[in-house]
Amino acid sequence: MKPDKFAGPILALALAACASAAQPPKSLRLYVFNCGSLDIPDTTPYRLKKEDLATTFMSAPCFLVAHPKGTMMWDTGPVPDSNFKPGAKTATLRYATAVKPLTAQLAEIGYKPSDITYLALSHFHWDHIGNSNLFANSTWLVRQKERDVMFTEPYSPRTEPANYRLLRNAKTIIIKTPDYDVFGDGTVIIKSAPGHSPGHQVLFLKLAKTGPVVISGDLYHYPEERARHLIPTTEFDPAQSAASRAAIEAFLKQTGAQLWIQHDFTANAKLKKAPQYYE
Repeated sequence: MKPDKFAGPILALALAACASAAQPPKSLRLYVFNCGSLDIPDTTPYRLKKEDLATTFMSAPCFLVAHPKGTMMWDTGPVPDSNFKPGAKTATLRYATAVKPLTAQLAEIGYKPSDITYLALSHFHWDHIGNSNLFANSTWLVRQKERDVMFTEPYSPRTEPANYRLLRNAKTIIIKTPDYDVFGDGTVIIKSAPGHSPGHQVLFLKLAKTGPVVISGDLYHYPEERARHLIPTTEFDPAQSAASRAAIEAFLKQTGAQLWIQHDFTANAKLKKAPQYYE
């Protein structure tokens, strides 16, 4: 019998698929994914006029933290991958548009959602939780007040409960301290910053080459908002938001960390996107 000329390539592809998960890095890495943009219809809740802003658009990135001991997704974008229709180049939800599924972006760097160790969300609003159901097999890191508001009816109009419903039964760690050291070595710390939502949090990363970075969640939305010290009118607790901002600003000065405002459309456009990474 002649050998099947396709057997070799098929076997090679099968072996490659089995070994598709990226190997743990030797040091901390941060991947930035383009999870879409928000065409903000009204800027008055941010106490800013359109002419006050460089752009009214907001970015909606997702982040993958790759550590020698595991991986963590930080936020999952506004638009679920399931909203992409066959052949479509974009997908939408409310006033958000995504140009590429998150699963496809993960695959480009060798990961599947099932490979991700932890999921952490800055907060429960719709534009940060779109693909949360993809990570129902990960361990969810969440504060009790945030989890409570996510699963209490009637649901907040500021979210899409169907897009995180599978987290109800996910393996969960309730964060009980202001700072939570994810991998135990001080390089990935989730910091409490309530006010925008009951259990809002930000992410501190100690990157060897890039230096320390704080990823903001919705501590701020526009850089102009930060520069003018404006508290949006739609905060869950404005006084808490002000206190959280003061604490994080003090932390930035103490550590020399950069603040990456997740929704800063102009600054986000300049960040390296996966498959490139920060280390």
